Amino acid sequence: MASDDIIQNILSGKLQRPELLSAVTCSGAHVGRPMPVYNPATGEVLCTVPMLNAEEAGGRIDLASKAWQAWKVWSASARAALLHRFADLINANQEDLAHIMTAEQGKVLAEARGEVAHGARYVRWYAEEARRVYGEVLPREQAGRRFFVVREPIGVCAAITPWNFPCSTVLRKIAPALAAGCTVLVKPASQTPLSALVLAVLAREAGLPHGVLQVLPGPSAELGPLLSSHPQIRCLSFTGSTAVGKELMRACATTVKRLSLELGGHAPFIVFDDADLDAAVQGVLACKFRNSGQTCVCANRLLVQEKVLADFMGRLMQAVQQLQVGNGFAPGMDLGPLIDETAICKVEDHITDALARGAELVCGGVRLAGEGHFFAPTVLTRATADMLVAREETFGPVLPVFSFQNEAQAIHMANSTAYGLAAYFYSRDVNRIQRVAEALAFGMVGINTGRMSSEAAPFGGIKESGFGREGSRHGMDEYLEIKSICMGGLE
Repeated sequence: MASDDIIQNILSGKLQRPELLSAVTCSGAHVGRPMPVYNPATGEVLCTVPMLNAEEAGGRIDLASKAWQAWKVWSASARAALLHRFADLINANQEDLAHIMTAEQGKVLAEARGEVAHGARYVRWYAEEARRVYGEVLPREQAGRRFFVVREPIGVCAAITPWNFPCSTVLRKIAPALAAGCTVLVKPASQTPLSALVLAVLAREAGLPHGVLQVLPGPSAELGPLLSSHPQIRCLSFTGSTAVGKELMRACATTVKRLSLELGGHAPFIVFDDADLDAAVQGVLACKFRNSGQTCVCANRLLVQEKVLADFMGRLMQAVQQLQVGNGFAPGMDLGPLIDETAICKVEDHITDALARGAELVCGGVRLAGEGHFFAPTVLTRATADMLVAREETFGPVLPVFSFQNEAQAIHMANSTAYGLAAYFYSRDVNRIQRVAEALAFGMVGINTGRMSSEAAPFGGIKESGFGREGSRHGMDEYLEIKSICMGGLE
């Protein structure tokens, strides 16, 4: 069966432009090593894509290096215009991109549409930031000399992206790199290569020159070491686990690369006794159960002040029990499947450990019968600090609930983690809001909201959640070098 027929069969003819996908897939008879892409909602193979080995990827790096020589001298306005065309194409093909994402990743279609739109906003933002890479003329410090400071593209960049947000994470990395004048090699997660490949097709339609943006599907064990050690790659941006991030840091040290890491998180979600409890419940739902809990910034620990614990839990349980779990293409679904069997097993291990240590299961706790990797939304009460759910990122629809007595205890519990990506709290006391926001040791803090990502704001963490920022004007800095120029003989 031809690849476009496979895709049409899986997606029931819902793609408006099936040629976008058939251009990047291959049948099992493809020369080379075909890599299967699975639908986590059904377990069946969607299609296959050609998988690169290290030698083939090395040739792509050479191509990117050659393409950079021409791309880096494009004017800022020309790069901006191209990125605006790219954003237009992403928006015009939002439905196809969303359907492809739901098919390969599993998230519900409404979430997939939102992710595509969110990613396009990053492209639009950096199209304008391309025009704002300003230099400096320093005040004259002695007669006959002047200093100038310019910011130049760093060179060939690599981006290693995760499976949980296969569209927006790619765009959040490549948009500032392209705007700065860098060429980019994207290594997408093996579970979800289709979104990145199709985005590259749209970038070429927008007019991006050959070799400026390339997607490298293939095994991380082969391509990761190559991208992190190759001397022609001057910058690597990675989103993924802390363990892998540490390995990449060691590998990048051999060539002293610029490195940007967005790693694991263990976000606390704090509900104080003066909070709007109904708003806090909605915040928990948006923060914890989006993408079936498979987000690095989702709430991993719910901390509720004892005075309102019973009231809040009653409201929360009523809301959680109404969540619908099923195929992301089915109408009315709130949660789709987990990405694979490994994810299911980790969720089960965390629940088993918590129950053995005294937690109480108040809802969920089981995988759902039938095909696919579906798991019921789960809430655990009486959680304690010795449980795995208190120390490790679950990456699934499991919410452990802790209680606290006062503000100081809440802050201590929230900060008692090696991670420092995101934190959330609900309160209506303006003085408390200021105190707690400053006391939380996290790179991002959400106050009275469960979602806080924006192209205009810096995204990133501290401690073992990584360093570097994506989004905002600061996101451009990851892809620029500063050069100081001294001009003498001006007497």
